[in-house]
Amino acid sequence: MKMWSGRFREPLDKEFEQWQRSIVFDWRLLEEEVAASKAHAVTLAAAHILTSSELAQLLGALDAIAADYRSDDGKAAVRHHPSAEDIHHFVELTLVERLGSLGLKLHTGRSRNEQIATDLRLYIRKQIGLVTESLAAWAAALVHQAHTAGEAAMPSYTHLQRAEPVLIAHWLLAYVEMILRDADRLADCANRLNLCPLGSGAIAGATLALDRTIAARELRFDAPTANSMDATSDRDFVLEFLQALTFVGLHLSRFAEEITLFATAEFNFVQLPEAFSTGSSAMPQKKNPDLTELIRAKVGRINAAAQAVTLQLKGLPLAYNKDMQETQEPAFQVDFVPQMIALVARFTAALRFNTAQMHAAAQSGYLNAMAAATYLVHKGVPFRTAHEKIGNAVRYALEKGVELNVLTLDELRQFGDEFAEDFFPTVSLDATIDCHDVVGGTARHRVRHALEAAAERVANLTREAAHAGA
Repeated sequence: MKMWSGRFREPLDKEFEQWQRSIVFDWRLLEEEVAASKAHAVTLAAAHILTSSELAQLLGALDAIAADYRSDDGKAAVRHHPSAEDIHHFVELTLVERLGSLGLKLHTGRSRNEQIATDLRLYIRKQIGLVTESLAAWAAALVHQAHTAGEAAMPSYTHLQRAEPVLIAHWLLAYVEMILRDADRLADCANRLNLCPLGSGAIAGATLALDRTIAARELRFDAPTANSMDATSDRDFVLEFLQALTFVGLHLSRFAEEITLFATAEFNFVQLPEAFSTGSSAMPQKKNPDLTELIRAKVGRINAAAQAVTLQLKGLPLAYNKDMQETQEPAFQVDFVPQMIALVARFTAALRFNTAQMHAAAQSGYLNAMAAATYLVHKGVPFRTAHEKIGNAVRYALEKGVELNVLTLDELRQFGDEFAEDFFPTVSLDATIDCHDVVGGTARHRVRHALEAAAERVANLTREAAHAGA
């Protein structure tokens, strides 16, 4: 039996009937559909549409449907149901099988338009919690590695060319900052979506005097939605979630790219954990960075989902349109993200840095040239002039095949009388790092404070994620 067949005389084209069904993907929303249906049942009972006995029967049957679904066979039964159009139809058919006509009574005062809007909000809210929990674990792994690295140094890069020395901890904390921004974006999305569409009807609002705050409270929403037309046609939260995930994917991809580079023999900064690497079927010596390479690729899937929803929503008139059915699959297609981040967290914790190699690299390639120019600035030389003098000194050192701090004082003085014996300690590795003594800089004491602050922020994020999932 169709949920809408009363005014139709002809049956659906068989191929179209199968083609337009959404149960093949929205079966994933069964637990959200059950939760929303229970909240609606409680609302109907408060409006005296259901008796207390009917309410108890409906709630019990809905709980049983959810319990059946939790097994693999149960999921398969939903996904491959022979006649259900969508997850809402499946639940109604199952209720009728178990409760008879009482199962039909539950749809009083509601529409599938508000049901799917509610189910999707519940699903996205749950996914945000899972992603945030995994992000917190990754951030914690980065903070732990930063603690372990201590004051070990590495080169930093611009244009993939060595630029200035930084602490390894400073580099790791850059990714922590990205993660915390990602978590903030997801939290903003969760706050904006946390309104309950139930009671909005098909477009104009329920035709019964329902207390909409009941369903909102039952489902842990902050309040009912303010406009029925907007509530049934809003998919901003799906797009916002996917866009926020795109940022997550981009940050994962940047980290993956750096680790992939740093693990090459040419860099030799990082030892890949064997538990997250594979070998070659042809070359016995190989250890391949499969995890980081896959992560680089998967951001394409995430962004593709966001682009798909953008185009699906473009130009849609109010309110609900069947086009919106297509916004569900992109949301489901990124359900791999929490697991992917959790894998990255464990991978990060297992990384081993070749700190001696990184330390040596931080002392070669004239990475102290900026500190040298700053030395001249402190001697009263205008920066542009100082830049020119040090550039000439670097060129001279290159021709000799030595570093700046190996040049003699006499050699340096051919580029300026300002050079004195105090030049050499100011271009040592520690001094070069410590001269970046500003908030957010890589000076050693600044990084110590930044690490303490980051550890506290990540601990807060971990607690918030655990609380949200409780």
